[in-house]
Amino acid sequence: MLMPGDPLRAQWIAENFLENARCYCRVRNMLGYTGTYRGERVSVQGSGMGQPSLAIYANELFREYEVAQVVRVGSCGALTNALRIRDVVLAISAATDSSMNRLRFHGLDYAATADFELLRSAYDVAAERGAPTVVGQILSTDSFYSPRPELVDLLVAHGVVAVEMEANALYTLAAQYRRRALAICTVSDHLVTGEETTADEREQTFGQMVEIALESMLAVSLE
Repeated sequence: MLMPGDPLRAQWIAENFLENARCYCRVRNMLGYTGTYRGERVSVQGSGMGQPSLAIYANELFREYEVAQVVRVGSCGALTNALRIRDVVLAISAATDSSMNRLRFHGLDYAATADFELLRSAYDVAAERGAPTVVGQILSTDSFYSPRPELVDLLVAHGVVAVEMEANALYTLAAQYRRRALAICTVSDHLVTGEETTADEREQTFGQMVEIALESMLAVSLE
């Protein structure tokens, strides 16, 4: 399953990458579709913005529908000059400023990491296509407008390459349910240079990321 944050991106993916796609969910306008890709059944489900919203859908998908693997296809903000606009980030792990895991693990810090097989597959697919790709740790933040921008330099000094809002919760829930998960994000904004893409571009022009996600899921499912 693909999981973009934006439900309109879910619709765009279904219309442009899946065959015979049908909409199975319109509740709260959080669109979900099921179709086929290269003969394999694939769904795409919007998650909404932020970890609490994603956690609702991921819990239900893993628990009630036994979804085997979820690849988040979203946007991220670059924190380093090693990335450029529209580069692809494969998140090997996701730090967070959220209290969700502190509550879950009774104050302990939990290292939320990607599934290795999906990560390796996605890296191989990206390399074959010559897609500008960085593998690294990202930050899943609860604050779109951070009250502590000075923390960016500290994060970068410790290897964090980009920031988004959902991956940490996805990785944690996938671990709980023993499922595969990976976050693949396209750089939509650059916090160093100030460059950014438009809302329409974020919704409809990140096709390279979607193709990497679909091909990597297919490769893992056929192993």
